[in-house]
Amino acid sequence: MNFLDTILTPFTYVVSWILWAFHELFTLIGMDEGSGVTWTLSIIFLVLLIRTALIPVFVKQIKAQRAMQALQPDLRKLQAKYKGKTDQMSRQAMVQEQQALFKKHKTSPLSSCLPLLVQMPFFFALFRVLNTAASASNEGRGIGALGADHIRSFDNSTIFGAPLSETFLGTINSGSVNFAVIIVAIFMILAMTASQFITQRQLMTKNMTKEALEGPFMQQQKMMLYILPLVFGIGGINFPIGVLIYWTASNLWTLGQQFWVIRNNPTPGSEAERELNRRRADKGLPPVGQKKVEEEPVVEPKVQRQQPQRKNRRKKK
Repeated sequence: MNFLDTILTPFTYVVSWILWAFHELFTLIGMDEGSGVTWTLSIIFLVLLIRTALIPVFVKQIKAQRAMQALQPDLRKLQAKYKGKTDQMSRQAMVQEQQALFKKHKTSPLSSCLPLLVQMPFFFALFRVLNTAASASNEGRGIGALGADHIRSFDNSTIFGAPLSETFLGTINSGSVNFAVIIVAIFMILAMTASQFITQRQLMTKNMTKEALEGPFMQQQKMMLYILPLVFGIGGINFPIGVLIYWTASNLWTLGQQFWVIRNNPTPGSEAERELNRRRADKGLPPVGQKKVEEEPVVEPKVQRQQPQRKNRRKKK
């Protein structure tokens, strides 16, 4: 067992056990245990369970992103301070001051990738389970918590005629091309990359302040906008159909979750906050961050009436 196997083995057991539990649940309520729909729903509910458990990580990501946007003015000042200085000491000093800023604001440039990094072990574990299902089925063995019967059931299951354990590249290189696999795989790859692109673009166009859009890390965000969908799109040709379903469902969850946060709790100073304030104004509500002051009836202060002072009468002589 190599180092990667050692790391992934616990995640493989977790993922396979969750798949087994949902498959048994759907079978118990009357669904066909060998149906591709049953296994597809098991994969989708695996996503829902994992992403629900990762909500605290998502909240931490939102806080880190907002802290990152808040320090953009300081980063621009730092860049201006070391502008034109290319010697090693100046670069080292700039890096140290940047790190001090990140530590002060409790954030980092990788904060936006936190949920993705946390998900990756589960993704690779599922990839491992589904990618080895065919060979395990032929050998009559199980994978993780899934017994040999479950692996055989999964390996024989299809959705729209495409086996869930088959890949786009695998069917192309096989002796007999399954066009159902090609069609389903292309559709899922497009859905996967499109949802990832829309999610990142939604964040950049709606939930960033003007300072963040002009900041030094905006170029990195633009690169991620195009590079990540491209990487997953190219890699998707070697993903089993079941893994493509997992990743697309996860992206759609991210898109919906981010849409809700941006709409209801936007970054201060962002376009989303201005849109929220316009909606609140239409309803007669105060802008976010301000409490509505109820008008109270004006009570005039009681003024004590002063009696006119009587002039002293002249004393009679």
